[in-house]
Formats: sequence, C-alpha cells, structure tokens
Amino acid sequence: MTSTHIDAAAVTDLHAGFAGDVIQPDDPGYDEARTLFNAMIDRRPALIAQCASDDDVARAVRTGRDLGLEIAVRGGGHGVAGTALSDGGLVVDLRRLNAITVDPEAGTVRVGGGATMALMDRATEPYGMIAMGGRVSTTGVGGFTLGGGSGWLERKYGLACDNLLEVEVVTAAGEKVRATAEENPDLFWALHGGGGNFGVATSFTFRLHELATVTLAFLLWPPEAGPEIAAAYRDTMADAPDELGGAALYLTPPPEEFVPEEMVGKLAFATLLIYAGTGADADAALAPMMQLGHTGGVVLEMPYADMQCMFDDPPGLRNYWSAEYLHGCPDEALAAFTVRAREMVVPSPSLHTLIPGGGAMASSGSDYPIPWRNAPWVVHPLALWEDEADDERAIAWVHNVRAAVKPWSTGAVYLNFIGDEGRGRVEAGLGARNHQRLADVKTRYDPGNLFHLNHNIRPN
Repeated sequence: MTSTHIDAAAVTDLHAGFAGDVIQPDDPGYDEARTLFNAMIDRRPALIAQCASDDDVARAVRTGRDLGLEIAVRGGGHGVAGTALSDGGLVVDLRRLNAITVDPEAGTVRVGGGATMALMDRATEPYGMIAMGGRVSTTGVGGFTLGGGSGWLERKYGLACDNLLEVEVVTAAGEKVRATAEENPDLFWALHGGGGNFGVATSFTFRLHELATVTLAFLLWPPEAGPEIAAAYRDTMADAPDELGGAALYLTPPPEEFVPEEMVGKLAFATLLIYAGTGADADAALAPMMQLGHTGGVVLEMPYADMQCMFDDPPGLRNYWSAEYLHGCPDEALAAFTVRAREMVVPSPSLHTLIPGGGAMASSGSDYPIPWRNAPWVVHPLALWEDEADDERAIAWVHNVRAAVKPWSTGAVYLNFIGDEGRGRVEAGLGARNHQRLADVKTRYDPGNLFHLNHNIRPN
C-alpha cells in the first residue's frame, strides 16, 4: 500500500481542466466506483479518476506519478486478479471512454478502452459483422485484448489480438502514442499478450468479420456420464470444422425450461457447441454430439450478440480461477479432469471447463508472445461462490484441478484466465524468450515500472 495522504493542491490541479470526475473516499458514489466484479477484492483507492478523454488519462497518469501514488487501470473491472484497484493509490478509470465507431466499408471498428464486449457486439450487430470477442458480455475489451483475447469463436477468427490493427496508448510519461505494425511496432507486438504493462490503452481498432447468426447447442447429462461424453467430445473436436467452438464442462444448472427439474441445483455434465453460422453445415457439425442421448438442453439459432450474453457470470460473487494448457488430452488426462469435478462447491455458479484449441488460433504465423495459442486443449476451473466460509475449499479445488492435469501441461498460460500466481508463472506463461523481449519494451516505455498492477513484466 502507498501513502493515502494526498496534497489538496495536487487534487485541485487534477480537477482543473479534467473533463471527467475525480472521486475521493468521502465523496458520494465512492463505494460504487470502487466495486469490482470479483467480490473478494475490497480495496480503497485514495483517488478514482473517471476519465472522459485521452487528455484526462494523461493528466491522471502524470498526477499519480508526480504524487508517488500506486496507479491502477480500470477497464471493465472483470479481471479475476482485481488489479483494477489499489489501496491508497490512484485508479485511472476508463469506463467513460466507451465510444465505438464502425466503418462497414473498411470492415473495422474503433473501440474506446473502457468499453465492454456488450457495447462492442451491439455496435457491430446492425452491420451483420462481429469483432472477435470473448465468452461473456461483461468483459472489458481492453484487458481482454491486451492479454491476447480468447473467445468462443477463436478457432474460426483467431484471437482478438490477431485482429488488432491499431492501439492508442498513454505512456508512463503521460505521452500519447499510436501503435501499429508500422508505427512503434515493438510496442504493438508487446500489446499482443503482454497485458497492461506498457501504458494505458485508450482505444483499439479491430478487423471485423461478417457474421450475424450462430447455432448453439447446450446439452446436459448426469455427472456419471461425464467420462464417456467428455471422450466423445474430445474425439468430435479432433475432426470438427474451424467454425465450431465451445467447451465440455461440469456445472450446476439453474432453473431453466431446458433443464430437467431433477438436475436443477445439482452437479451435471454439459457440452456447449457454438457454430459460426447456420444451416446444413451447422447441423452436420453438431450431429455427433446430438446423437449421444442428452438428458436436457437446448438447440438455438440466434444473433451472435445475444449468444455472447448467455453465459454472463453473475456479479457480486467471490471468484478464483486458474488454467492449464495441455499438449494433449489422452484418456488419463480426461480421467483426471472428470474426477476433480466431485470436489466442486455445489450448488454454485462454478464451472469446470475443458476448452478445445486449434483452428485459426493455432495456425497463425505471428510471433506474438502467446505460446499458449498452440495448445490443443485447456482445462480452466472457475470457482464462483457466495460465502466467505467457502474460500479455502473453493481455492483448494482450483489448485487441485491444476495439479491433477499438470503431467500434460505445456507450462504456457493465458494470463487473463488466472489470478496472482507469482512471477514464475508469468514468465513461464509468456515464454522465456518472449519475456526478455517484453522486458526490453517495458524498459523503453515504462522504465520505472509505474504500471505494475498486472501480471507484471519488470523492466531490465
């Protein structure tokens, strides 16, 4: 924690010419402004700068630096690690920087650094286009993209950062710079997986893809069917077209029309199949799993933007996540995955997921610092629970899942999927050679490590 004593004159200077709002602990709305998605995070910043322009961001960064305050950057506030807040520090809150401009002729979209997936999806929807998104609509576009950007349709369209054309950034010096493949290419490279280490990203420009409607099949089985169905899912995805994404997972089904009454609130096994498109090709892709006698579920053709809202994590819960990327998924790995489902905190919204890779995500020829993109599978346990008394049990479950599948782990990891698991995990996740190159970029743009509340890459 840094000092919470703030010079009144410095705060007055920050207010002067500031288009947004500056909130302090005694101001109305302070508690709402500091609330994050993960209810485990309870920190009290000294200042929350709700920026309304790039100039506001630059002013806030310079103020925090000059006052010696720890700086946190908040986009969507969805990150499980809770790094969008700092005790006694200054929060650069980007949520008002959420303007979105679609250029249908160019096939691009410019997205403000504080926008969520929901805003981006709804902005592109009228044009029958999508930007490569994540798995829930409440995720912030900024942090999602800077970490690489893994989503339901990555097998078809690649990662979000593969579709990134331009980023506007405010550096630790409070300067505004533009990063593209031609302009500041070292920074542009680092922003593909290196996270928020290099500055505050105030806008992104993405390539769009033509897609309006997807086909979704969410199929349920009793938990004892999990091992058999998981193996069938693995085999199905080995030959699946790139248009097909999704996951196999254990969960606690909520009361919905498509959930049999006897399955509500109890552990179940499910497969989620999402096809980029509709019609005969979609039906053929879903057919292998549709023929396995599911107990409950639903099959829908629906707008992409609606689908992206279907699996939104409920707010106000305690969260702890992690992941292991696997070089293969033999029967032994599947057995380890399914056995750990018995330890989940049930009933709860927790998810125990097995997600396929491959397709465009793996075939990209880029040298971006994303070694996990080549893994054919990822095991991603997400513990979500209400009662603080369950903290130890929920966290232990996540660690036990990782340990169970560790023999098949590549060591690389999508850092957006994990909390604070130590410096070694960050270095391993990015790859040793990438990490050194990222440290060189960090030294150029943030030599004092001002932006260290992230999966931190230290300057040389």
